Amino acid sequence: MTTNITPVTLRDEILPGGGHLSFVLKRGQILRMTDIEGGANVSLMMLNAHEKSERLNLPDTLKGQHTARLTAGHCFYSDMGRVLAGITADTCGWHDPFGGVLNAAEVAEKYGQGRYQELRNGFFRNGTDNLLVEMGKWDLNLEDLLMVVNFFSKVAVDDNGQFSFHHAHSQPGSYVELFAPMDVLMVLTALQHPMDPSSEYAPRPVRLSWRQAEDPQAAINALLTRPENERAFTNTYLFAL
Repeated sequence: MTTNITPVTLRDEILPGGGHLSFVLKRGQILRMTDIEGGANVSLMMLNAHEKSERLNLPDTLKGQHTARLTAGHCFYSDMGRVLAGITADTCGWHDPFGGVLNAAEVAEKYGQGRYQELRNGFFRNGTDNLLVEMGKWDLNLEDLLMVVNFFSKVAVDDNGQFSFHHAHSQPGSYVELFAPMDVLMVLTALQHPMDPSSEYAPRPVRLSWRQAEDPQAAINALLTRPENERAFTNTYLFAL
C-alpha cells in the first residue's frame, strides 16, 4: 500500500520587507521562498559554503542555458563550473538576473531620506548595505559583493530594446524552490526591485521554509534540461567526493 507522507519542514520563518538574512542551504535540502502578499522581490547571492572564493557566475549561468530569465529547470553555475543550486519548482515563471540592487544614495533619491531618527525600525534600507551586513558575518567584504538574482521580478526587453519592468508580476502565494546539490551559502534581502517604478518605499515580506529533498536524484534529474547542466553536475559530483 502506498502512503503519502508530507515532507517535514526543518525550519520556517517570515523575512519582513526590508529584511536580510544569510544561511547555509545544506546539500540535499530544498528552500522554498513564498511571496505572501504579491509584488515581492528577493535579491539573492550564492557562494560555496566551504570555499567562499567560489561564487555564483550569472553570465555563465545565462549563456550556458541560453536564457535571459530564470525559472524551473535552470541551474545556477559557479565560477568553477559547478551547480550551486537549481530551481526545481516555480509558480511565478520568471526571475530577473539583471536588475541588481540599489545603494543608499539611490534609495534616498528614489524614496526620500527615510531616516532611523524619525522612522526607527521602519527606516529605508538599501540592498547594498543589507547584503554587506550579512556578508560581514561570513568574513566577506565589499570586494566580495556579487551580482544577484531578483526572485519574483520580471524584467523583459521591449520593442525598443530597453529593459521593461513588469509590475505585479508575482501574485500572492507564488513560490519558487531551490535545491542544493552542495552546501551553498545564501545571502539575501527582501527589497523592491531597482526598476520598480513606484516612488513609495514598501518592500514586501516573504516566507522561507527549508526541507530535506525526499528524492535528491529526482531533484537533480529535473535540472538536467541541457547538456551543459549535465556537465556542471559532473563537476559537482567530483567536488563532493
